[in-house]
Amino acid sequence: MTADSEVGMATRAAAARLSTLDRFLPVWIGLAMVTGLVLGRWIPGLPRALDAVQVDGVSLPIALGLLLMMYPVLAKVRYDRLDTVTRDYRTLVPSVVLNWVAGPAVMFALAWTFLPDLPEYRTGLIIVGLARCIAMVIIWNDLARGDREAAAVLVALNSVFQVLLFGVLGWFYLDLLPGWLGLAQTGIDVSAWDIAKSVLVFLGIPLAAGFLTRVVGERSRGREWYEGRFLPAIGPVALYGLLFTIVMLFTFQGEAITSQPLDVARIAIPLLVYFALMWGLSMLLGWAIGLGYERSTTLAFTAAGNNFELAIAVAIGVFGVASGQALAGVVGPLIEVPVLVGLVYVSLWSRRFFAGRVEPGGSGPHTAERGAPPD
Repeated sequence: MTADSEVGMATRAAAARLSTLDRFLPVWIGLAMVTGLVLGRWIPGLPRALDAVQVDGVSLPIALGLLLMMYPVLAKVRYDRLDTVTRDYRTLVPSVVLNWVAGPAVMFALAWTFLPDLPEYRTGLIIVGLARCIAMVIIWNDLARGDREAAAVLVALNSVFQVLLFGVLGWFYLDLLPGWLGLAQTGIDVSAWDIAKSVLVFLGIPLAAGFLTRVVGERSRGREWYEGRFLPAIGPVALYGLLFTIVMLFTFQGEAITSQPLDVARIAIPLLVYFALMWGLSMLLGWAIGLGYERSTTLAFTAAGNNFELAIAVAIGVFGVASGQALAGVVGPLIEVPVLVGLVYVSLWSRRFFAGRVEPGGSGPHTAERGAPPD
């Protein structure tokens, strides 16, 4: 039997075991998007009321959704295996280059190519490109059967670089580089604390909760109980959190999206190109440098995703809630969610090209034994 046949059989067998929630995930995400739009558009005052529920500029509904979404996935991470990732420079170095060199540069080029006459939207897209993903990428990676331990390390690395480099790169891409090229300059002024706060809330809290849960659970009941009983019980919470987050995002911006459809379409085009290009190039790079499927997938999703919470917060804080920059920031996750869900399935299909490869510290060849999304 060929490797492709084995992959196909294993994938079909795993798909047959999926629950209704898992099997129809794209449908539920579509319904969540529509529900959010309807709520935001047709219930007067709801977006304003939800937006008022915040602490120090952090939206509590969004924070709650992300915590519910990320906690079960981070509770699955085998933290005792993280050293196999930190020693694997084939994964770490490409991730840093893709996230902090290629990603911002690609978004800068796309923003100027597709939106040369719309400076507010262009600036908003560049800000999205600077905000590297530290939150929702965790669940895309898990759905695509990426390496959980590698994802935990890479998002932690992104969080550190985000605090250190976001302001510097904002100055470079919005002020210095346009000046060198004879283009219009914008510039942003954002404090390191605002960025650190985003990292702490949207990554630090669920990461600490997941780590402590595993430590306490394994010490009190053992690893067999923790992975065989506890993790399957909390697994669906991640998808409920994802759907809740999507409803909240679309509720907040339902009126802006439905009242400016042509503007949304123009913003969406470079975003579509960006997500597909970054994911595809990263996946090919992982394959070319000899990574297995799991780490190539993690490399691709951490490079393609963006920290929409930070991008929206910066755009609103610097340019105002009604600005074109804020609208561009909001459109980012609205395009990212369905596109990256689609790329989850493309990732699973691509496993056949990685058959037989072994990750550093892994226990065997990467075939399709882990199944299709999600747990």
